[in-house]
Amino acid sequence: MGASVSRRALLASGAAALAWCTRSAAQSLEALDTSFSDPQDVAIRGYIGDAMEPFLSRDGALLLFNNRNAAPQNTDLHWARRIDDLTFDYQGKIEGVNTPALEGTPSMDASGELYFVSTRSYATTASTIYRAHFDSGVAANPELVPGISRKTPGWVNFDLEISADGGTLVFADGWFGDKNFPQSASLVLASRVDGGFRRDPRSAAILAAVNATGVVYAPCLSADRCELFFTRVPVMRAGARPAIFRSARPRADMPFEAPARIAAIADFAEGPTISPDGRRLYFHVKRGDRFLIRTIHRHVLEPHRNVAR
Repeated sequence: MGASVSRRALLASGAAALAWCTRSAAQSLEALDTSFSDPQDVAIRGYIGDAMEPFLSRDGALLLFNNRNAAPQNTDLHWARRIDDLTFDYQGKIEGVNTPALEGTPSMDASGELYFVSTRSYATTASTIYRAHFDSGVAANPELVPGISRKTPGWVNFDLEISADGGTLVFADGWFGDKNFPQSASLVLASRVDGGFRRDPRSAAILAAVNATGVVYAPCLSADRCELFFTRVPVMRAGARPAIFRSARPRADMPFEAPARIAAIADFAEGPTISPDGRRLYFHVKRGDRFLIRTIHRHVLEPHRNVAR
């Protein structure tokens, strides 16, 4: 989210000044996922700005992202075409969706339905999640997604992921109060009902292990809905260091298991997205005062994870 409603503004403000030399005792006890390795930078040819919140289309051909989500920049949605695992060709801003308000955290199902966060109507609707059909860089006539918002000022849905089949929405429910960052946040599941979504009554139980500690946001859901990547920070404060975790479950109707932190990511990292074959994880990092996209390779793939996203 951007300057008016941003979970990252506070994180960014103190990150450069505070060195991260040791991890806390709690972090040292975290389970580690060591199946990924070889972190590398991703190039977006023809683009020179900050790149955050990456999302790979379900066929892996497109990269969607937003630029920096804090003032003085206006946060917009952008897109690029894949050249190879490490290179994308910038195509420009996504037409039809961007406004003077913040637009960010893109996600898309296999049919091309684009979901994203926008603060354009929050003052009057207390809602932020929109959708529009994406086709060749255009996503015209966006509409609010009904059934998600609590419609209570101070509560903000600031991150999301739509499942590949379009039937499940995972989003961050954050309490901002009168701050410009979430004082608490957890992930919530919603199921498609008619033209909108309904919060799943089983959500708290299904995501109990994921939401157990810290501020949780930026979900990424595999095509079979059995693997969930997300970002967690112990507490939202200056100098805090967000990390990316992975949780899995044997079947899509079961609770997610206790998550493990992705050991190969040592940076200030957020916003994971997985490649269609499940072998590459993309995310954004903060390097100095710049946000850029990186990727790691999964060298160990569980048999039941070998499915197209």
